[in-house]
Amino acid sequence: MQINFKDKIVVVVGGTRGIGLAISKSFLVLDAIVHIISRHSNFELENILKLEYKNKVFFYTADSTVESNLQNVANEIGNFDILVSNVGNGKSDSKSINDPNVWNLSWDINFTSSLNSARVFSPFINNSGVITFISSIAGIENLNAPTEYSVAKSAINTFSKILSHKLAPRIRVNSIAPGNIYFKDGTWDLKNAENPKLVSEMLENNVPLRRFGKPEEVADLVLFLSSEKAEFITGSCITIDGGQTKSF
Repeated sequence: MQINFKDKIVVVVGGTRGIGLAISKSFLVLDAIVHIISRHSNFELENILKLEYKNKVFFYTADSTVESNLQNVANEIGNFDILVSNVGNGKSDSKSINDPNVWNLSWDINFTSSLNSARVFSPFINNSGVITFISSIAGIENLNAPTEYSVAKSAINTFSKILSHKLAPRIRVNSIAPGNIYFKDGTWDLKNAENPKLVSEMLENNVPLRRFGKPEEVADLVLFLSSEKAEFITGSCITIDGGQTKSF
């Protein structure tokens, strides 16, 4: 199956590390024009990608939890075809219900960022465009993840479903719920450095395929959902977790 994004314009919010970076690179490899938004600048990465892809990749520093930041970027980019919202962070305290400051910070990162992205960018998306939200299996089942993180990711899945109806037929909207994805300096890389035995046991006991997922595997799913091969898919939340979740 061949997929080509030649001359398609893509916006990736949270696209400079982990899953987001894999998504950005995958679109570039398939000849898309990619606009990458992140909270912090990474000049080394920018120079590497600009050298390889020249006038195909553009970088913007913006906080996606602040709507006005994204609006400035949207005005600069103009119309485009594909939006991927990938901002998220599952690190938090282990209380059942955290204090308002902790809860609100996690909520802003894990939900408001996607809400702002959809609100600001959807008017700029061309007909037959696509929005994909990167959610989490923590929004599908109780996996003992931080409460506010799980609730925020669950909200993204609901938000995605509703938008798929309200933006149809002009824009298709889906969410992806990854399981445990391993990348350098990510959560599982740090946990593995601290206690590799515990991490190995987690995989053995909870993941039928007994391994971590790769950012590139999530990126491949994003590419498919963004392509003409998926023109009849909207309103779906697709799990990519090695079989970890148990609900039907």
